Amino acid sequence: MKRKSFIILLWISLGTALFFFIFFTDEKSMKNFGLSLIVSLMYSFLIGAGNGAINDFLNKRFPWSEATTKRAVISIVTILIANIILVYFCNYMNIVVFQKEVSTEEYFSGRYNFINWFTINIALLISTFLHAKGFMEELKKTSRKEVVEQKLIAKSANAQFESLKNQLDPHFLFNSLNVLSSLIDENPNQAQKFTASMSKIYRYVLEQKDKELVTVEDEIEFAKTYCQLLKTRFEDSVDFEFNVKKEDMRRFVVPLSLQLLLENCIKHNFATSSKPLLIKVFSENDILCIENNLQVREQMKESAGIGLANIVQRYSLLTKKNVFIEKSEDYFKVKLPILSEKPNIVNTVVETEDKAYERAQKRVKEIKGFYGNLISYCIVIPFLVILNLITNPRNYWFYWPMLGWGMSVVAHGVSVFTIGKGWEEKKIREILEKNNYGK
Repeated sequence: MKRKSFIILLWISLGTALFFFIFFTDEKSMKNFGLSLIVSLMYSFLIGAGNGAINDFLNKRFPWSEATTKRAVISIVTILIANIILVYFCNYMNIVVFQKEVSTEEYFSGRYNFINWFTINIALLISTFLHAKGFMEELKKTSRKEVVEQKLIAKSANAQFESLKNQLDPHFLFNSLNVLSSLIDENPNQAQKFTASMSKIYRYVLEQKDKELVTVEDEIEFAKTYCQLLKTRFEDSVDFEFNVKKEDMRRFVVPLSLQLLLENCIKHNFATSSKPLLIKVFSENDILCIENNLQVREQMKESAGIGLANIVQRYSLLTKKNVFIEKSEDYFKVKLPILSEKPNIVNTVVETEDKAYERAQKRVKEIKGFYGNLISYCIVIPFLVILNLITNPRNYWFYWPMLGWGMSVVAHGVSVFTIGKGWEEKKIREILEKNNYGK
């Protein structure tokens, strides 16, 4: 037991002992006060600490965040059985052992059923409070943990995305310089034209590489310019066909994806005037396809594999839609998803915090309302019981408000803690994934 809980139970025991000693003890003596204190300590520590231990044990074995419905059912059954046993034992020790009012047979004959039943209700209220408190603490802990995890995921994804984009600049420059080096020896005039075109294209690379997505239209225009650059070197050995639907032009793809795929087509296939390489760029069913006839060349050295892998990884950070590759004996095709909207990795953190805050705020209001109802019940009902016993001890009318209001408190607790319906905020990550956050 924690030190704070131990001190609280001591104060509760002392307060209860003083209350019963002052108002319900005829002979005011240190012996009777000591007896009241012992009885109060017994009730406080056996019922209070017992319910606390049960709650702690269930929190470890059946956390609210992992098995809400199962935990709720187990809690109800456990606290009912445990409190009935504890109350009967405490009342037995108080009435039979300490006060010696009746024998064991008389105690279990049914004469004290009302006292036992009343005490069990008080114990159940205490236990309900402890379990509700545990539920709220678990909710706050889980919400905080999920928000932190989402922050880390978003920061990691953003860092990874930046790293991938930074590959594009040296990758393009390195390959372009290799082409230029070849042209200088083969055709100096073409090398001069290539240099002029390359400066224009490289400007686009610098402008677009920091963006997460660009329009299909911008990417197609750039690809056509890049194809002209390739035609400068390969002339009739390479042909290009573009057939992208007009409605797809305003949608989005990852930047420089076409350039990387066009470059791969040239890099991995041979092209001659007698056997030209035909590269097609077209759209179908929300997919942008880049297809070439397969004329595989022998590689002198192993490819670094940056191009296609870079595209696949960037798409995986932005959407659940996958990049598909088709290969047959005659052709090689890459299918890029065309996206309808622009997701933003950085905004994931803000959206996660906002959603989590809204849910937490709503949850706090619901739980505060339940606690207010429960505390009011715990204060008013004992007062009505005492009032009834003082004014009209032969007619127990307090049963009706106790039962009616008690059923209302139970129904309120069921609605707040969603027993049987599942925890609305069981896992924040599942909600975020459902609404396409974080990807």
